[in-house]
Amino acid sequence: MTDTGRTGTRSGSGGPDAAALLDRAHAVVAPRLRADLATLPAPLRRVAMYHFGWEHADGTPAAGRAGKAVRPALVLAAARAMGGDPDAAVRAAAAVELVHNFTLLHDDIVDEDRTRRNRPTAWAVFGVPDALVVGDALQALALPVLAADPHPASAAAAARLGACVVELCAGQQADCAFERRDPLDVTLDECLAMAESKTGALLGCACALGALYAGAGEAEVAAMDAFGREAGLAFQLIDDLIGIWGDPVRTGKPAGADLAAHKKSLPVVAALTSGTAEAAALAELYGRPVLGDKDVALAADAVERAGGRDWAQAEAADRMARAVHQLSCAVPDLAAAEELLALAEFVTRRSH
Repeated sequence: MTDTGRTGTRSGSGGPDAAALLDRAHAVVAPRLRADLATLPAPLRRVAMYHFGWEHADGTPAAGRAGKAVRPALVLAAARAMGGDPDAAVRAAAAVELVHNFTLLHDDIVDEDRTRRNRPTAWAVFGVPDALVVGDALQALALPVLAADPHPASAAAAARLGACVVELCAGQQADCAFERRDPLDVTLDECLAMAESKTGALLGCACALGALYAGAGEAEVAAMDAFGREAGLAFQLIDDLIGIWGDPVRTGKPAGADLAAHKKSLPVVAALTSGTAEAAALAELYGRPVLGDKDVALAADAVERAGGRDWAQAEAADRMARAVHQLSCAVPDLAAAEELLALAEFVTRRSH
């Protein structure tokens, strides 16, 4: 198996290249994921293989890639940073990616998103029931993947991942509940707590699992989890900005999709709670049952003029600073954690 711990390609700044780290993680985890999906009953496997980009809807092979592999890369990089063997943590990395894709399948249904990775979502092709149960199957499959791992950390990892799934579900429920509330009724603290559960929890879990597989102590595992959570919040803030101003060609989703869906994302809630005239205008737009293209453009402008965009960018930078502090608690010599830092910078500096 390829050594997932070697630094490999260097970036122009002298640190490891995040794209190379992601490619390496994908190279070692994808075969494990394919083997895991092969254990599913054929009808479920067909939908799963389509969702991961490895088959077309008719079951013929496709050359797609199952996402960026950020979470598996974090597992492997965390193991490396704590002095462990990343190759020993491949099953853990695969389990985290299975859980992540469970959330994607369900999120697409809940949000009624018809496009992901520049092609129709699984529910749009196979229907809601099939996409729903395949998401359930992926989540259920993650724990046996860990349970079958002979590594001494596998039991603790499975327990931690199971608890993370519950937290993810709580975050999703809160996100959905926000949509039923008045636009001016959701607070920024509530929104941040939701984002930590929905996004930060799994990135934190990925880092914690890598630390567990490296034999780290309880304090170091907790610090790694905190690092991932803070980086996850930064990730979500940037993702929310992309959901409003991202390039459809690069995101695979329509411009302003989150606004059209009345999503109370972090920049939106920051704008709504700003007490400005633009906040009132945004609340009025969000009170409309349907937002057309012109309304979406007006809403994006209102978010920006109310300070939502600037706040989200500043908050993302602050969360990354907190993440680095937590990482230093687990790895005092940050040179040993340069891969983790490169990955965190990658997900928080992307523009699409």
